[in-house]
Amino acid sequence: MEIRAALPEDAEAIERIRIRAWQVAYRHVFPSAELDALEVDWSNWDAWLADTPAGFAAFVAEEDRSVAGWATAGPSAFPDLYGELHGLYVDPGRWARGAGRALLARAEAELSLTWADAVLWTLADNPRTRRFYEAAGWQVDGTTGSFDRLGVRAPIVRYAKRLTA
Repeated sequence: MEIRAALPEDAEAIERIRIRAWQVAYRHVFPSAELDALEVDWSNWDAWLADTPAGFAAFVAEEDRSVAGWATAGPSAFPDLYGELHGLYVDPGRWARGAGRALLARAEAELSLTWADAVLWTLADNPRTRRFYEAAGWQVDGTTGSFDRLGVRAPIVRYAKRLTA
């Protein structure tokens, strides 16, 4: 498995993985009909990857010549305090095979170049993902919010991690 910088040519694969992961991982949170109706439109990814904003980075895990997962990282809403893991998704058919751990390690390494601390947000009712981050040393920091999508207001929690010793 290779972790490399994401390219505009990866936009479709990135979006397909995001949609499929939502459809599998969040079925207990969002309406099935809404999840099933999600369209794969990678135009935003194509534009973003072609001109990635300063301070942001995107990576893909490539296995057997195809994209297995991806991660994005960059400034948080409070860039003077910490960076943020903005997204990390692995194709559900490739879960538990190391792509997520490899992507997380690469994103943490990238964030540590600028910040001593990082945060990430995830759905509160997301036990698999929460176990994944906790196993990697991330800890809930007590900050909460909500995520409004597909007609649902879902609670979210913030995790934090010190990136430097």
